[in-house]
Amino acid sequence: MTRGQPDLWVARHGETEWSRTRKHTSVTDLPLTAEGERAARELRTRLAGTSFDLVLTSPLLRARDTVQLAGFGDRAEVDADAHEWRYGEYEGLTTAQIQRDSPGWTIWTHPVPGGEKALEVAERVDRIIDRVRTEAGERALLFAHGHLLRVLGARWIGQPAEAGAHLVLDTTTVSVLGWERDTPAILSWNA
Repeated sequence: MTRGQPDLWVARHGETEWSRTRKHTSVTDLPLTAEGERAARELRTRLAGTSFDLVLTSPLLRARDTVQLAGFGDRAEVDADAHEWRYGEYEGLTTAQIQRDSPGWTIWTHPVPGGEKALEVAERVDRIIDRVRTEAGERALLFAHGHLLRVLGARWIGQPAEAGAHLVLDTTTVSVLGWERDTPAILSWNA
C-alpha cells in the first residue's frame, strides 16, 4: 500500500462439481463439494491475523458459502457486480464441448451467445475497483469467481478484460492486488 491506496485481496470460491469438471458456471447456483468446503475452511487460517476494512462477496451461493466457512460471513457485504461472467447458452458446458461447434472458441476471444461481453464484465469489475478505492482504508477482501477475478486482475493493472486470459486462477486461492509506489500492481496471484 502506498499513499493511502488500499490493497485488494481476492479469494476464488471453493470447488463445486462444475468447477471440478471445468464446466462454465455463472447463474447455476451450485453448492460447494466436500473438498470445496474443506479448502474454504482452510482460508480461515490463511487469512487469520490480516485485517480488512471492507469484505465483499458475490451473491452466488458458492461464494457466500466460502466467505462463511472462511470466517468472514458476519462482515461480508453482497455486491451484485461480483457475479460471475454470465455464460448464456454456454452455461454448463466445457470449453471442449463449445469448441466442437465453434473451433478455437475461448471466453476471451469469441462471443458468448445470450451471455455477457468482456466489456460488460470489465465495467462491473471497474465499479468494484472504484468501490474498494473509495471505501476501504488499508485493505479489502473480495470472494468471487474465476473469470470475473481474472478480469478484475487485468483491470486493476490497467489492462483490457481480455488480458485476464493470462491470469490462471484455481479454486480457493488468494491473490493480492496492490501497488508499486503509485502504480497498481499484482503482488501475489493464484496462491
